[in-house]
Amino acid sequence: MSSSGPRIALVGAGGASFGPVMSLETALAEGLRGSTLVLVDINGERLEVARSAAQRMNEELGSPLTIESDTNTARGIEGADYIAMSVESGRWERWKEDYAVPRKYGSPQDMAENGGPGGLFHSLRTINLVMRICALIEKSAPDALLINVTNPLSRVNLAINRATKIKTIGMCPEFNLCMLRISSYLLMPRNKIAAKAAGMNHFTWIYELKNAQTGEDLFPKLKLHSEVFPFAHGKLVRSMFRKHGLYPASSDSHIGEYLPYEGENTRSNSKLFPYHKFSETECRMRVKLTEMYAKGRLRLPLRMMPRNIEGGIDVVEAAASGANAEFGSVNLPNTRGQVPGLPEWAIVETPAKAVNGEIIPETAPRLPEELLNHMRLQYDIHDKIVESVLTRDPKPAFEALLEDPLSPPDRNSCKKMFDEMLALQKDVLPFD
Repeated sequence: MSSSGPRIALVGAGGASFGPVMSLETALAEGLRGSTLVLVDINGERLEVARSAAQRMNEELGSPLTIESDTNTARGIEGADYIAMSVESGRWERWKEDYAVPRKYGSPQDMAENGGPGGLFHSLRTINLVMRICALIEKSAPDALLINVTNPLSRVNLAINRATKIKTIGMCPEFNLCMLRISSYLLMPRNKIAAKAAGMNHFTWIYELKNAQTGEDLFPKLKLHSEVFPFAHGKLVRSMFRKHGLYPASSDSHIGEYLPYEGENTRSNSKLFPYHKFSETECRMRVKLTEMYAKGRLRLPLRMMPRNIEGGIDVVEAAASGANAEFGSVNLPNTRGQVPGLPEWAIVETPAKAVNGEIIPETAPRLPEELLNHMRLQYDIHDKIVESVLTRDPKPAFEALLEDPLSPPDRNSCKKMFDEMLALQKDVLPFD
């Protein structure tokens, strides 16, 4: 780390939200003033837009950073103290395949991103890509702390932990976004709400919800809101909240990727609200807005915008400055038993604190056994998927498919689906 500040690389900075949001959060972080921010992406055109937007933000906020960019990943990350990564392989084209092909063979999956048969193939090709990037990190920045926000996050982080010596933390905006929703439901400022959640990324459960000033339990008010305004919460969210007394930090779209399918009336209607189409439209809008901002055609109230929504830069700031801090959610191996009842190698999501630059996860109360069983099954699937990528053998991946509660209804249908997906995506999968 230089005397003026750390060197921070953003791998995948041309992404619609990742690069611009992380650049803004870095520029706003008082503890990172004087740092060097390197934007890295293999798409030169998208990278230039992200660089121009970051430079304009930097200037408007008083130039606290040195901005660099590079289309060569190894060169861009060289000597970095911290690396944040968000990468994809054929995002929209492949996601459509992940969704449509399994459903053709009888899968009831709704989202096909992080769980189910679509999430399986998303995992295979993403881990394959991430492993190549990690090989570069081990050569060019072996001592860097890697902040991964790439989905499927817990599967990707498991592969990194098993196959490399890179220090890695997983960060996801879901908890922060959930707290903004709850703030609007309860008509309370976000800083007046204290919450804690634990579980598996995108299957994390709020077990404590209080008024930060008075200590009042806010679960009764949230329960009342879910009953009076049910449309705001989602069918699965309401069902799980009633059943377990814990509120999901994610919406139906995510928690539904890990729960058995029990019919259309048990979860929000994905036909009326197709998740992948909504996400694609939203990202295209983000790209357009970033281009407009980069060209000076749009003004943004930078200092008034929400902080640390994407997550990760607050961890970098605390680690670099040695300051004490608290984080609503981080993803780390369960080596401290922070989620009781789950394997120690599993990547779990819990609150954490930074103490003298060290990130220490908090131990949560034991979650309901039914939820733990759902997670145990998913971690067994994670284990097989990571083995499949690291050994370059499709057999463990097929075994994982057979275990998934959202897979096609029988082995023959699973085999046909699996073979079709192998053929469609062979250029980005880890198999020879």
